[in-house]
Parts: sequence; C-alpha cells; structure tokens
Amino acid sequence: MALSALTQAELINGIVLVVTLHSDLGGHKKISAFRLLRPAITCAAIVPLFISSPITHGTGLAIELAGIAAGLLGGLLAVMFMRVYRSPQTGRPVSAAGWPYALLWTVVVGARAFFSYGASRLFSRQLADWCIAHQVTAAAITDGLIFMAVVMVLTRTAGLATRAAALRGSRPAQSATANS
Repeated sequence: MALSALTQAELINGIVLVVTLHSDLGGHKKISAFRLLRPAITCAAIVPLFISSPITHGTGLAIELAGIAAGLLGGLLAVMFMRVYRSPQTGRPVSAAGWPYALLWTVVVGARAFFSYGASRLFSRQLADWCIAHQVTAAAITDGLIFMAVVMVLTRTAGLATRAAALRGSRPAQSATANS
C-alpha cells in the first residue's frame, strides 16, 4: 500500500522533529561523529524515498529554492539557539539546547505539517488554482518542503560541527593559579 503525499510529508516532519530533538535537547550533549552523521544519514535516506526528480525550471524551481533558503535560515537560527562549549569534565566539545531551540523546531515542523494538511484538506482548491496559474506542480511544492527540512537539519549539523571544531582547535583556558 502506497502512502499518500500527506502521510509522506507528516512522516518526514515527525522523523525530523524526533531525531533532532532527541539528539540536541538538554545539556552537556557529547558531540560525536555518530551525532553529526546520524542527521546526514537520515536525510540521505529520506531524499531518494520522497523526491523522484526535482524540478529544474520555472516557478517550480523557485519553490524548491525557496525551501532550500528557508531551511538554511531555520538551520542558522537553530545553531544560534544551541550553546557549544568545552566540557569541564573531559575538555571536549559538548552542546546544550533548551526550550527556545525546541520551540523553534516545533513551530517550523508544525507549520510544515499544517501546510501539508491544509493543502489536502483545507485549501486544496485555492492551492490547485494557484498552481495552475503559476504552472507549479504539487511535486515541486512537496520537494520544496522536503528540501526545507533536509537543509535545516544539515545546516544545524554543519553549524554544530564547525563550532565544535573551533573549540577543538583552541586550547582550554588556563586558570589564574596555573599561570602563577
């Protein structure tokens, strides 16, 4: 039995939210290779399952690029809500994310889920009229939403990796008594 487009979109939204919050929410989260690779692996599994051929021209391409841009901005905002610091116990980079971070992800994923639901149940006729008038396929809109989710996750991951690498490259601060 094939999943409906709405079910596919909701599945992706749920996976992204659960994987991201499980990985990041809370304090003193170790930044390991697995933690950085898990989102990339999840995204690599999602894209081929749900995107058969991206649109390469016209308004459909603009929709997909807008999804990418929104994902990039959302990912950068997520990185801003995450603190990366050196663990006092191990000296290795760790991270902490709290309610603002969780709220950002929940609002973004909730908005995508509402749009997906609304597109099939609340404003499907108006959306169909708009798509016809602007020569946009439903696949382009779906692709744009998926690209947004994937790029937001990958941007968050790249930001986390970059900030952790910057800490690894710097030396831990010496205490005043050690320099005396």
